[in-house]
Amino acid sequence: MDYTKPTQTVEAMIDLGAAKAALGPRELLIRGILSGAILAISTTLAILATIQTGTPLVGALLFPVGFVMIILGGLELLTGNFAVVPVGVLDGRARMTQLASNFAWVFVGNLIGSVAYGLLFYYIVPQTGATAGVAEKLIAAAQAKTTGYQALGSRGMIAVFVKAVLCNWMVTLGVVMGLTSSSTVGKVLAAWLPIFIFFAHGYEHLIVNFFVIPTGMMLGAKVTIAQWIVWNLLPVTLGNFLGGFVLTGLAFYLGFPKRALAKPPVPARNPEPVSAGALEPS
Repeated sequence: MDYTKPTQTVEAMIDLGAAKAALGPRELLIRGILSGAILAISTTLAILATIQTGTPLVGALLFPVGFVMIILGGLELLTGNFAVVPVGVLDGRARMTQLASNFAWVFVGNLIGSVAYGLLFYYIVPQTGATAGVAEKLIAAAQAKTTGYQALGSRGMIAVFVKAVLCNWMVTLGVVMGLTSSSTVGKVLAAWLPIFIFFAHGYEHLIVNFFVIPTGMMLGAKVTIAQWIVWNLLPVTLGNFLGGFVLTGLAFYLGFPKRALAKPPVPARNPEPVSAGALEPS
């Protein structure tokens, strides 16, 4: 069977975190750009599916295709790294400087890839009937994710933060579930489930928002860069980190510690000494 036990999965998490921490800026940037663009494409796919079927659940079912492509392709997604790279540090397999480098370069790469696809999408929206209605959805989503929370004041700030925590709990579970199988089909199915859950709930994902909000602004959403940063970027980054690290990375690391080395058996007590006289023939 290709199922991996939880303790083995945690070891795989540590190995993955250490491997990601050891990557250089070029690899992190390129892989991050690809991840941002792929997740943006799957976002427009989900929106299209929702529009064409009239059922948001269909869009949520299709959205994980991008995430699965990222997992199978070994690409870099910041929100997933929030769980596995810190575990590599906790286990002594990576350094804090490597963690900081990973987070910084992947952040930039994911942002570039997301905005780049958003720019391309901006230019094709008026020229194709297949994407009819997507612009309006992106504008509405960009405003709901920023000025919508701002209108609620402190309650809105709490809401966006909590949504971000819950979101990346599921996203990083998708990363971990992908490590529970050694087969491609097993990885796809296991990783699909938590991502479907987060998208269906409308939670806040940093990288998805890297595409939705800037693209919505390009298309005419009444959102300023300051509103994006204050009411979404900062609370969602913090919430995604806490959800991924605490609820997944740290929880699995402490809940399923690495197997301890087998201890040697305790030797049996020495038998009572036999006197020399007892050995003499009678």
